[in-house]
Amino acid sequence: MALRLGDVVPDFTQASSQGTINFYEWAGDSWVVLFSHPKDYTPVCTTELGRVANLKPEFDKRNVKVIALSVDDVDSHLGWIKDIEETQNAQLNYPILADPDRKVSNLYDMIHPNANDTLTVRSVFIIDPQKRLRLTLTYPASTGRNFDEILRVIDSLQLTDNYSVATPADWKDGGDCVVVPSIPTDEARQRFPKGVTEVKPYLRMTPQPNK
Repeated sequence: MALRLGDVVPDFTQASSQGTINFYEWAGDSWVVLFSHPKDYTPVCTTELGRVANLKPEFDKRNVKVIALSVDDVDSHLGWIKDIEETQNAQLNYPILADPDRKVSNLYDMIHPNANDTLTVRSVFIIDPQKRLRLTLTYPASTGRNFDEILRVIDSLQLTDNYSVATPADWKDGGDCVVVPSIPTDEARQRFPKGVTEVKPYLRMTPQPNK
C-alpha cells in the first residue's frame, strides 16, 4: 500500500555505504529527506548525489538529514561514490542505502511496475521528527530533481508548523505568507503585528512572521 501524507513511515534496518542503519535510530529528532535512485552508475543520479552533497550545509541548517537509496549493493555503492566525487566536485557526506533485496523499495512503494518492474523511480520523501510523511515527489528516471525546490518545501513546512500561515505559489523564505482561513481577520491583525492585507475575505497576506 502506498504511503500517504501524515502516515507514520515504516522503520527498517538496512546496509548502507556508511554501515548498517536502523532508520528510526539514525533519524533521531531530525527531519529526513529520503530519495531513491534507479541504480548505480547512472548519469542523472551521479549529478543528483553530488548536488545533495554540496547542499548538505543547507540541510544541516534546517535540522535535516539526507539519505539516498539505490537497489545495488554496498560494494557497488562504494565504487560509484568514487566516480561521484571525481566528476561532481563533491565529497559524499551522507549514506546511500543498499537495497538489492528491494525491502525498503517495497516498504516505501518506490518501484512502479509500469515504468520499470525492477528499478526504483526517483522518489522523494520528506519525513518530520515524529516520523510522519510530509511530502512525496515522484520523478521519472530520466528527469533530475530540483533540490532547491526540496529545500524550499522544507522551509515552508517548518514555518507553517510553527505559525498559523500557509505559503503561496512560488513562495521563498522571506516572502509574504497567507493567513490560514481558520483565523478571523480581526484576530489575525492581533496575531500578526507586522500587518495583514485583506485581498479578499478568504485571502489575507502577512509578512513572514519569523523574519
